[in-house]
Amino acid sequence: MIPGDFQISKPSRKSMVKLAILGMFGLLVIALIVVLLVFVISAWLGRPIIFGYSEGPDQPIAFPHTTHVEELGLDCTFCHRNVTVGESASIPAVGLCMTCHQNIGDEIPEVEKLRLAFEENRPIDWVRVHRLPDHVQFVHSAHIKRFAGTKTVVEIIDDPENQIRLTDAQRINPEVKSNEMMEILVSDVCVICHGEVGKMEKVKQIRPLKMGDCVDCHKNNSAPTDCSTCHF
Repeated sequence: MIPGDFQISKPSRKSMVKLAILGMFGLLVIALIVVLLVFVISAWLGRPIIFGYSEGPDQPIAFPHTTHVEELGLDCTFCHRNVTVGESASIPAVGLCMTCHQNIGDEIPEVEKLRLAFEENRPIDWVRVHRLPDHVQFVHSAHIKRFAGTKTVVEIIDDPENQIRLTDAQRINPEVKSNEMMEILVSDVCVICHGEVGKMEKVKQIRPLKMGDCVDCHKNNSAPTDCSTCHF
């Protein structure tokens, strides 16, 4: 055997460059696949955790719920007027906002955006935060009717008309205890699914709102669970 017969030839510089480019491209593809999988899986299980969705989307006008709810004491139904009578909670028209901001909010940039939209007869293109599939019908008024009123806090529901589960009651008031009586306002009911929006700088989704979440809630509250309840 002659020494050097089985030595591996040294790759050329051109080959090394090609390998480096292929390696970088491969890493990029793998990274994109991982990001896509994280987005899809987290969205399926609950809420997307990347691209800022976990903090809520930016809106065309930064509407401060903290100012209107916490400081001024406006009730949810002042703006979302359809929530007690219809399927949708409804978003207020620009004209409703202008009943106050025609005279209030001078030199505030976000109010100026609102006034400009009103002058141009243009609606605000709000970014939707909570979305259900098109084949799902969620009737807000039915849920408001079910939960609002004077309720007894219980661990297990056996009288849906007069009771509220402890876990739901504590979403409204963390201090409440089992067997206590609780007066639940319409705006309190909103908290069960939407969280304390009045304390949010940017509105975000706090519950998964997937089919399992809805079905579990219906089971725990002795509500109908047949398909036609939501798919009609």
